Amino acid sequence: MLSILFLWPCISPLVCSCVKQFRSPMRNLSCTSLLSLFFALLVIPIATAQERTYGRSMVVTPYGIVTTSYVQASQAGARILERGGSAIDAGIAANAVLNVAEPMMNGMGGDLFAIYWDAKTGKLYGLNASGWAPKGLTIDHLRAKGITQMPQKGIDSVTVPGAVDGWAKLHRRFGKLPWADLFQPAIFYARNGYAVPEILQGYWEGAAPGLKRDAESMRVYLPDGKVPALGQIFRNPDLARTLTMVATQGEAAFYKGAIAGAILKTSNELGGTMTADDLASYSAEWVEPVSVDYRGWKVYELPPNGDGIAALEMLQIMGQFPAVKDGPLSAAELHTRIEAMKLAYADVTRYDGDPRFSTIPVSELLSNEYAAKRAKLIDPNHANCDVAPGALHGSDTTYLSVVDKDGNILSLIQSNYDAFGSDVTVRGMGFVLQDRGALFKLDAQSPDALAGRKRPFHTIIPGFMERGTVHIGFGIMGGMNQPLAHAQFVSNVVDYHMDIQEALDTPRFTKHSVPPGVGCQITIESRVPADVRDKLTQMGHQLDVRGAFSTAMGRGQAVLTDTSSPAHYGASDPRADGSAEPEWPVIQ
Repeated sequence: MLSILFLWPCISPLVCSCVKQFRSPMRNLSCTSLLSLFFALLVIPIATAQERTYGRSMVVTPYGIVTTSYVQASQAGARILERGGSAIDAGIAANAVLNVAEPMMNGMGGDLFAIYWDAKTGKLYGLNASGWAPKGLTIDHLRAKGITQMPQKGIDSVTVPGAVDGWAKLHRRFGKLPWADLFQPAIFYARNGYAVPEILQGYWEGAAPGLKRDAESMRVYLPDGKVPALGQIFRNPDLARTLTMVATQGEAAFYKGAIAGAILKTSNELGGTMTADDLASYSAEWVEPVSVDYRGWKVYELPPNGDGIAALEMLQIMGQFPAVKDGPLSAAELHTRIEAMKLAYADVTRYDGDPRFSTIPVSELLSNEYAAKRAKLIDPNHANCDVAPGALHGSDTTYLSVVDKDGNILSLIQSNYDAFGSDVTVRGMGFVLQDRGALFKLDAQSPDALAGRKRPFHTIIPGFMERGTVHIGFGIMGGMNQPLAHAQFVSNVVDYHMDIQEALDTPRFTKHSVPPGVGCQITIESRVPADVRDKLTQMGHQLDVRGAFSTAMGRGQAVLTDTSSPAHYGASDPRADGSAEPEWPVIQ
């Protein structure tokens, strides 16, 4: 119909003339043909209609792209790219804004992991900026206090925050713009406020009871004693001052200066074990990513203490079966993915931990031989409700991805673990301390046994995949959901040839029980067809059907660059409040 609007000024005189002739018994044939063409244009569109099952299009540009779960964070990163900043600069700026706008998800009191691909050299770098337990936080210390299970909240769940040192190490190696410049957008939003968006407001509501256990948390995050309403302007002037200290004094302000002093004061007030040396001695660690080959694509995750190896093992097991021709939402494909997930999670729960304290059998867990052995345990017709780890011979989070105009890719994830972490807000500094220590175990024989200066098992994982000239940085948040969400994304791209936006949008399943290998309870989105859900139920899966775009599935972001093409691509999950924001070109 739009085509008629454009053509009408040209053809209307002819049509009117022909209509007059058409009323005459002596109408001519040329007018009849013209009228036939005119009416055909009313029903035949100029362009072929695009039929698709996902809602958003990718952002495509020869310039940089920043994708986050909060629009203004994506915009802040894009503005940094416009000033000549690197992917790392943009990622730090966006992450700092997320610290302000998503305080339940991430912050300076949390940890960080990153994968960075350097387009010029083709080299991949990994950074583990997860913190360790205070030296005095031990199994014996907790038992002396009468504690028999690892605390899930409060000061004894707190480990040294690694995020700020992670930012510093990334910037020192790959940054271009001055460090202080990267924090100005976050300082602005903390000081002047931002309008609380809808999905984050819902998370805030859910976390309110925990915040009420700490007076400082109530003061900072529950103004007037209640959760900020949707659209309410929320300000955090304490955090603005803290960010200014980090901007002007560097990471030393956090680990040795005034911020460190406030952390120690908070810990002492609550009976914690954190010392000045625990903070001052901490250093993030450069690590080598680990990978598997999945049907010709190389898929990378970071090594333990993170659980990225669960995603890789799941893919290795899925690779023992051909992709199902009926598609990713067929009962057969979903059943294979679910069962592969249980096997991989049973293993990672049993064997993962801090490799500085125990030997983690990464090579064996990711071997084709072991995957083939585990795949034989999958019954194509029935769900396994009690999966044991194999015999070997030996949450709440935020994720962002950036591609700059040169094709460099940053895949970064940052987290407090649970919503608002430990629920402990550092006095006068405007941010919460993480509760990542909750994942330690008080079983001395476990690879994840609590010990001073040890890093706990981690659920936050950045992802990266490549084949030939195509390189993708991706991640999907959500605690133990992350490995299985990564594997579903990879399979959507590799097995079903989806673009990165469709791969994010496509309905997912997840599992939130711990350990995830136990039980047949599966959370699944309602967009999975009803007949498919019925077949899964008949196989023994117990389905908890959620909304069409449920945040229980995690919130993902992705960027793609193809070195044979000038274009870059960005995608942002509709399950979040965010966007993929392109860098504006410099217009002379």
